[in-house]
Amino acid sequence: IWPQETEPGTGLLQNSHTGDQSPCSDSGCGGSPVQTRTSLASLSPLSSFDESEDPSDPDSPTTVNHWCTLKNVVRVVPLKKPYKIWKHWVQLAGHEGIFHKKTDGNVLKLYSESEHRCLQELMGDVLQPFVPQYLGVEELDGKKYNLIQDLLTGFDNPSIMDCKMGSRTYLEEELTKARSSPCLRKDMFEKMMSVDPEAPTLQERAEQGVIKLRYMQWRESLSSTKNLGFRIEGVMKCDGQRRKNFKKTKQKEDVMKVLKYFTGGCIPILRIYLERLEKLRSALEQSPFFRRHECVGTSLLFVHDASGRASVWMIDFGKTIPLPDLVTVDHRTPWAEGNKEDGYLWGLDNLVNILGDILSKTSLEGEKTQTNDEMACQGEIAELYTD
Repeated sequence: IWPQETEPGTGLLQNSHTGDQSPCSDSGCGGSPVQTRTSLASLSPLSSFDESEDPSDPDSPTTVNHWCTLKNVVRVVPLKKPYKIWKHWVQLAGHEGIFHKKTDGNVLKLYSESEHRCLQELMGDVLQPFVPQYLGVEELDGKKYNLIQDLLTGFDNPSIMDCKMGSRTYLEEELTKARSSPCLRKDMFEKMMSVDPEAPTLQERAEQGVIKLRYMQWRESLSSTKNLGFRIEGVMKCDGQRRKNFKKTKQKEDVMKVLKYFTGGCIPILRIYLERLEKLRSALEQSPFFRRHECVGTSLLFVHDASGRASVWMIDFGKTIPLPDLVTVDHRTPWAEGNKEDGYLWGLDNLVNILGDILSKTSLEGEKTQTNDEMACQGEIAELYTD
């Protein structure tokens, strides 16, 4: 993830479009003292079963937490900040060398064979308008990179949300591997304790560790992944507010609170998102690529700004794999080990319905003043996330 526009020779972000008003200027994004044009390396590298929970997994040395990158780098940056401070924010993400911003509106991302194969095939599929443009492979300093479209190009000081899709976020092969190597993980035990001190069993407490399989299944049970088919990974508002680790966002009512917080209840933005998701669903149901693949660990990237521009893209294909011969899935049937179902369309159905409910309710209530609505939303979601 890299800022796009800099003052020549300084690495400092330029000022852009201050004080603009828009249909959603009440959402806290319009009339901002400083609005910066930002950019996003839109796809994360091949990842382990849970990017947000296991970035140090020794079984997955290339794992990158793309939401961590988002929250640490894409933010409101004060003008004239020294370049070394901006560079430090990049270092906080811990991913130097993974992304390289080019000057042509594209991004180099450390090479992933799976994403290379998927994006290459998607360029000729009906899903092409819903994924980043893929321009092939380039080398830099002896390393291979995927060359992809920067999805944030053209947005001013955007609000960003990442939704991980599907009823599970790990491949069946990962379950098999976890069973075959049931070693205790102290780091996973500590993460479990930090979220729910009552979750570990007496034996796990005595051993101060949990096996990966147990952690994987426990982690999935916390969020809306299992009961709604998607979960919110993180939200970044245009004013720099970051909300991540929505581990307690499980029920439909909780998800509605977070989505309303993200959009500020802005009816035009809600409509754009809803229409985009409905078109995506139609394309998925017609897609030869989608019909032939198990889509696990993929995300939907939501982006909007104060001008009223908004869009959604499919990202993260590191664990999207072709289905075995003679195996078919409908992406809606509940997953049972061996059937390869991923629950993607089931989750998308639920997400579409929830956004529709929010839009209907907001339209009936009328657009409130954003100050009161924003404060109410912040209070409602406070217990649903951890920073």
